[in-house]
Amino acid sequence: MTSMPSDLLSRALDAPGEPPLRPLPPLVAALLHSLGAPPRLAAHLRAVHDVAVELVDWVRDRHPDLAVDRDAVLLGAATHDIGKTLHPEELTGPGSRHEEAGRNLLLDHGFTPALARFAATHGSWAGPAVTTEDLLVSTADKVWKDKRVPDLEDKLVRALANATGREPWEEYLAVDDLLTRLGADADRRLAFQSAFPVHP
Repeated sequence: MTSMPSDLLSRALDAPGEPPLRPLPPLVAALLHSLGAPPRLAAHLRAVHDVAVELVDWVRDRHPDLAVDRDAVLLGAATHDIGKTLHPEELTGPGSRHEEAGRNLLLDHGFTPALARFAATHGSWAGPAVTTEDLLVSTADKVWKDKRVPDLEDKLVRALANATGREPWEEYLAVDDLLTRLGADADRRLAFQSAFPVHP
């Protein structure tokens, strides 16, 4: 007997995963159900959200005086690709139409502009208004699959160094160590995502 789409989506949202993946915030899981999101998208959002938890908690532990909005980072990571419910072809191929579509979709569902922005900004970190929260969401969206992006990492290192007064080289070594550790589980996260279909 074949699984119904809702069963596959529920499994993508609830299966423990290997390595174990944290669940998405209930508000996001409910939204994905209501949208009939592709199961692979739900699995992807869980993987990125899980890495974002590690990143933001590391920043909080290493820089306890640095004001970083943990909830915004986690919600941003959990919803960054939600526009792919409208552009599922971008789950398996290139494209950025999902970015603005995702921001608008979140706004239409009552998310504030400050939280909806991550759907539109996660693929770009060069603007002057980019925050540490934006950089953490973008970094999570890369390192979940062990993709290293030097200009993104440099920007994160500079933001941390500027905010804390530490030397950039010191922050670089610490960030590099963290991202190397997080990247070590990339194959298993990719396998978890690939276990779920784009089109059930």
